[in-house]
Amino acid sequence: MSFPSLDKQTITALKKSIDATFREFASNWGEWFTELLSPLHWLLIHFEKLLLVTPWYVFLGLTSLLIWKLTTSWKIVLGFLSSFTLIGLVGMWDDTMRTLAIVVISTFVCIVIGIPVGILMSKKETAKKIMLPILDLMQTIPSFVYLIPVIMLFGLGKVPGLIAICFFAIPPVIRFTNLGLREIDKDLTETAHALGLKPRHILLFVELPLARSVILGGVNQTVMMSLAMVVIASMIGVRGLGSQVMNAVGNGYLGLGVISGLSIVALAIVIDRTIQAYSNKKDWRNNTRNN
Repeated sequence: MSFPSLDKQTITALKKSIDATFREFASNWGEWFTELLSPLHWLLIHFEKLLLVTPWYVFLGLTSLLIWKLTTSWKIVLGFLSSFTLIGLVGMWDDTMRTLAIVVISTFVCIVIGIPVGILMSKKETAKKIMLPILDLMQTIPSFVYLIPVIMLFGLGKVPGLIAICFFAIPPVIRFTNLGLREIDKDLTETAHALGLKPRHILLFVELPLARSVILGGVNQTVMMSLAMVVIASMIGVRGLGSQVMNAVGNGYLGLGVISGLSIVALAIVIDRTIQAYSNKKDWRNNTRNN
């Protein structure tokens, strides 16, 4: 026995009403949103150009120094050098730089928005009750669905892809920031209050440093989700390794798919290990000082 449902005409009318409402919204506000996000477009374009024009040996040298400064791990540095050298040898360098650019910018946007929202959730129960269902929805909705309203608002290009990636990847940094701040020992914050510190000083100099490792875990997850979304975002005009994967899928190029997929994996592993090592290094230093 089939489940009772509305008649087809009612369902069709409801769908058309939703479509018409959003189309009207997009036509009225699409240009305004595009202008609002023009600084992000400028930043993404110029950062991508900077990575593309930087000689490979300069990029490898500077990035190796940065990774060493963050992790003091020769294993991670050697892993980065070997994997990115192979990426260059198989002809994926430019696409990797394009992918790295949009992942870095999208992660930056997620951090700038997500950490303050997570802080608000940790301080206000009302904000937490409002945000948790929204975050659950954002993390369970199929990633392809994000492309529909973004395309209707912005069309095709880098900015729509960036917005779709940010919506898909921002929940972890919000959740982990809220979780990290809530796990802090209340005795420490009460001691800081007793010493006369203002709430903003307690947040900046006590709570956020203590929650650093948890927040970095959220940032790490956001980066991984951004890398996962670049393949989907390539469908709306985002060039990079994702577009190579889609090209391989559409034409049955197994070799291209394997090479571009492994390039994404190499980029993800290097970023993941760097963030983890940096977090562990900070925790070790803090424990040493406390002891």
